[in-house]
Amino acid sequence: MIVKEIIVVEGRSDTEAIRRAIDADTIETNGSRVSRRTIHAIQNAQIRRGIIIFTDPDYPGERIRKIVSRAVPNCKHAFITRAEGKGKDGESLGIEHAAPPIIRQALAKVYTQFEEPAELISMQTLRQLGLLGSKASRSLRERLCDYLNIGYANGKQLYKRLRMFQITESDLMQALHAIQSEG
Repeated sequence: MIVKEIIVVEGRSDTEAIRRAIDADTIETNGSRVSRRTIHAIQNAQIRRGIIIFTDPDYPGERIRKIVSRAVPNCKHAFITRAEGKGKDGESLGIEHAAPPIIRQALAKVYTQFEEPAELISMQTLRQLGLLGSKASRSLRERLCDYLNIGYANGKQLYKRLRMFQITESDLMQALHAIQSEG
């Protein structure tokens, strides 16, 4: 698998995990306090080769993803699930714990962030579909996010990601149907 874009990761362990899976270049943010120098490097990388943000499926990873995607237009995003990123100790979580096939799969299913997201799906639609506002909503959202490979999202994040990646109501309905068919 060849990835022309530069992959933005949190740290050295993530870079090592990426390199065990594929031959790719990375930029490390060195934690969730992304420096101006790092943002500048990521902006240059985006201009020259494009970037893929591939951060841990946790709060610091999401924080980095937001910081970078606000500063750098037209980012691509790759995600793993929390289960795929769990360490052997059951406590740690991150890209560095993901197996090479999981990393390759995530990088094969990247989403592009669009600058001005279209109003594709309303919050009301998400409520009507049971993705918000009920006891079962979280479980359904988790299954949907795993199916769409967009990373875990609470209700508000789900709404933003569906818009950001321009997932249509038709796409959403097909995903929900597939999830319900699985049982």
